[in-house]
Amino acid sequence: THRVGHGIGLDPHEPPYMFGENALILAPGMAYTIEPGIYLPERGGVRIEDDVVVTENGCETLSDMPRKLITLA
Repeated sequence: THRVGHGIGLDPHEPPYMFGENALILAPGMAYTIEPGIYLPERGGVRIEDDVVVTENGCETLSDMPRKLITLA
């Protein structure tokens, strides 16, 4: 089972894990990923990950990747 995201720090995958039953309130200074995925039966899938840090005023995205959709034939 994949989650929507997870904490990052000393390990690339560490708590907190982001899923529906997790009631943890994120606090300033915490770093985590947001990585939604899509899976198509018999075809495969993909996950796109953004790294985010919680700030006093919300959050800041640390990833700087273009959001261009490329269609493969």
